[in-house]
Amino acid sequence: MLSLEKVSFRVGKKNILQDVTFDVHDGEFLAITGPNGSGKSTLAKIIMGIIPVSKTSRIIWNNEDLLKFDLTERARRGVAFAYQTPVKIKGVTVQRLLEIASGKKDISEFLQMVGLEPDEYLERELSSELSGGELKRIEIASVLARDADLTIFDEPEAGIDIWSFDNLLKVFKKLKNQGKTIIVVTHQERLMKIADRIMILKSGHVEKIGESKQILKEIGDEDE
Repeated sequence: MLSLEKVSFRVGKKNILQDVTFDVHDGEFLAITGPNGSGKSTLAKIIMGIIPVSKTSRIIWNNEDLLKFDLTERARRGVAFAYQTPVKIKGVTVQRLLEIASGKKDISEFLQMVGLEPDEYLERELSSELSGGELKRIEIASVLARDADLTIFDEPEAGIDIWSFDNLLKVFKKLKNQGKTIIVVTHQERLMKIADRIMILKSGHVEKIGESKQILKEIGDEDE
């Protein structure tokens, strides 16, 4: 289980997150949503170890305090992260990226899972020659190749067209059926519908958390 206790983050005098506390059970799919600027992406990066938190915070994963470990050590302990904007790595091919992620030579299936033809992409570099949507799908493929116990996705729908998004939904359904623990930062209702629970962040605080059907109903009622 992943447990966050009093997770806080401040920039200057501004509180981005303040005493955020919640649990994610093993094999659970949690969707995190909320207004822009509410701290969603910051929270995701804090769990992965990309940005620091206050000394009063605690993040427990598999009975270990993740705050003792840097990003690399967290990855070794089974935590993976997909950025909202994928990193370009000139000189590194798609094949090499996926081989490093999976530790395998046969990596075609991971591209196929995100709707990309291996023959067209394996030898291409992770550079500006690829579109934002292609880079996004390749990054998701690399995260799938990791086969991590806990995977965090920061707005995976960003920059992806409708056809690709349908493939993306299939990927998340497959991960859920495999019993993987998933955290997804998203504004997409179709993604939230397949989550077990939804957490709404607002102004750096947990405003609501509960079963997806109930939270979506409450959001719908508020919009009427």
